[in-house]
Amino acid sequence: MNKNGIPRYLSFVPVLAVLAASIPGSGMGSLRLDAAFVGPTAAQTAPEARAARIEKELLPGILITGRPLASATLAERMASLNIPGVSIAVINGGAIEWAKGYGLAEAGSTTPVTTRTLFQAASISKSLAALAALRLVEQGKLGLDEDINTRLSSWKVPDNELTRTEKVTLRRLLSHTAGLTVHGFGGYPADAAVPTVIQVLNGEKPANSAAVRVDVVPGSLWRYSGGGYTVMQLLLTDVTGKPFPALLSELVLKPLGLGDSTYKQPLPAEKHGVAATGHRPDGKLIPGRYHTYPEMAAAGLWTTPTDLARFLLEVQRALHGQSSVLTTEAARRMTTVEKEGYGLGLSLQGTGPTLSFGHGGSNEGFRCQMTAFVERGQGAVVMTNGDQGDLLGPEILRAVAREYDWPSYQPKVKTTVRVVPEALAALTGRYELRPGHTIMISLEGETLFVVDGQERIELNPESETRFFELVEGTTVDFLKGQDGKATHMVIEGRIKAPRVGEK
Repeated sequence: MNKNGIPRYLSFVPVLAVLAASIPGSGMGSLRLDAAFVGPTAAQTAPEARAARIEKELLPGILITGRPLASATLAERMASLNIPGVSIAVINGGAIEWAKGYGLAEAGSTTPVTTRTLFQAASISKSLAALAALRLVEQGKLGLDEDINTRLSSWKVPDNELTRTEKVTLRRLLSHTAGLTVHGFGGYPADAAVPTVIQVLNGEKPANSAAVRVDVVPGSLWRYSGGGYTVMQLLLTDVTGKPFPALLSELVLKPLGLGDSTYKQPLPAEKHGVAATGHRPDGKLIPGRYHTYPEMAAAGLWTTPTDLARFLLEVQRALHGQSSVLTTEAARRMTTVEKEGYGLGLSLQGTGPTLSFGHGGSNEGFRCQMTAFVERGQGAVVMTNGDQGDLLGPEILRAVAREYDWPSYQPKVKTTVRVVPEALAALTGRYELRPGHTIMISLEGETLFVVDGQERIELNPESETRFFELVEGTTVDFLKGQDGKATHMVIEGRIKAPRVGEK
């Protein structure tokens, strides 16, 4: 996952589903390859035994036919990825079956991660913020499909020719279909000035992000926008007259019993002792321990896997009419697709018994992922204090999926073929993933690589034009022109990136 919870395949930069953690899971059906994949007997289902098996054998995203299973222990992967601390909560049978912390809250310290250690939830913040907005809709204070400028008082979304007939609405803000810019936010180091929300929206200093503006017709497409959630944050405070952290405590955190969670930014001094420190890919500490995010709805929640599991459970209960806090209508709105596998504040995957909901998160030094199933009382939350937690989180979830016989999140099975270098050479060049962000497809010997800055990702061939990478199994298809050279690359069948040059 990259910044604020978007899948790696949208940028090819490793920065934790889901939307594989914003789009969670692999989406593959349950599979059994050999005896190693047989579920435990009844005598082996004690939570401690299950946790021990998960810790012992994390699973890769891809199994290639004819190659041995390359599993690793949790401790090994934490060490190899420079992730000091991990916290996990697992839902089973409609309850939190177990939760456990691993490693250290800060590298070089002696402070262990416990189940009450706070992590930055990053883009998972959006899911709980969306619930707060829906509660205000149910109270009659907001409308899902009205022009939000009729409710905003301290700032307005600037109108232009694109908003002449289609307007920015709350539904579109929550589903990333409002046509607004600014993908995600980098936060502010401890020694930096922190902007107001309006300064963030206008891109005015000391804001370190661009202005949030409509640049495509609202409702016309799905495009992840942390900027849109920051507009929603202002909408909620304008309508209620309450500070955002207090409002979210009133509408979501207290009613759901999320006692260890807060949207306060910067983190209050009394919480510093229980907060994890963020770490770079090389294991070095984030200067000042962590960044501050005034974009609270988009990225500002501090929480624990146990509290997030309580949120997931409440949504599950509400979907079955069993919640005393959430209405079934609110839960259904959150878990009904608006566009591109995204509901109102939640990523969605699968159908029927495989339908899952959740979100991923990616702040500076923190990566996390949560997921749960609609039709079964199962799910899990993983939070890490390392920039490479987006690699570790899915491996943990796949181990949980195997242990608990989930209907998805199992490794994908792939078969590779040999493609001659001449055919591979026709696919090389520079491709534009989104405005201002290009990547290279390069050929080294008989192997294609995605090159994005310092990162190189190997592409494995399934055919002359279809490839996959090994970390998450992301597929890449190449479209060719009449001259036999590639004109576009299509990522996961969704993101069509044009070829814009040889180099």
